[in-house]
Amino acid sequence: MRQLKARLANRSPLDLSTLDERALLGCIDHSLLRPELTKAEVEAGIDVAIEWETATVCCRPADLPLVVSKLRRTVVGPTTVIGFPHGAHMSQIKEREALVAIDQGAVELDVVINIGALRGGDLGYVRDELAALVYAVGPTPVKVILETAYLTPEQVEAGCRIALEARAAFVKNGTGYSPRGAEAGEIALMRRVVGDRVGVKAAGGVRTLDAMLAMLAAGACRVGATATPAIAAEWRARGPEALEKVMALAPAGSKVAAGPSASEDE
Repeated sequence: MRQLKARLANRSPLDLSTLDERALLGCIDHSLLRPELTKAEVEAGIDVAIEWETATVCCRPADLPLVVSKLRRTVVGPTTVIGFPHGAHMSQIKEREALVAIDQGAVELDVVINIGALRGGDLGYVRDELAALVYAVGPTPVKVILETAYLTPEQVEAGCRIALEARAAFVKNGTGYSPRGAEAGEIALMRRVVGDRVGVKAAGGVRTLDAMLAMLAAGACRVGATATPAIAAEWRARGPEALEKVMALAPAGSKVAAGPSASEDE
């Protein structure tokens, strides 16, 4: 467990000049969140994550015991989602769901904030709910899902500041089930607000190597994706070329690039 936690510990932007296949795939939370997945499909997805040594498998809560069991004695961490996908559960239910997930073996939690409360300006409610949950599950890292597709840039910034105040480990743009996916400019905004000690996760539509590299260049250190084998295959086919192109877009002296946007679910 100590080795696994150390592997997942990075919160800072990546130095793309040193990126290799292992580091690239080690940034992926392999997503198994689609509601229609069968047990056989979940098991196949876990095998993909093990084969490519992704950071984690991020699964539906009901699948967590299976995921924990299959990932035992691997380098891949079992994670799940809380209050997914709308964030509008009662605070007590979110907290209880989180505690059960920890008891079952989750090593990280992706928690959806109350999106409507943030949009409505009830920042105290959002902060108190999140801070209580982070405290309850500590020291397990919490990734705060803001669902930025519904937010203005000012609301994105407010959500990031709330995550900082609540001592969350990551901010994450979305669930993958909102009207659009990750956008590099938005990821860069989130990184500017939280600095280098809190992680930034990009999720939604990151299905290609170019899309993933754009998210990393913008400041993400973790990416939610279902297309892990395709991204890995692209890296082996043209990784250095794609990386050189992304790095050329970055301003002088910066690792941040504007990059293309992504859309649709993880």
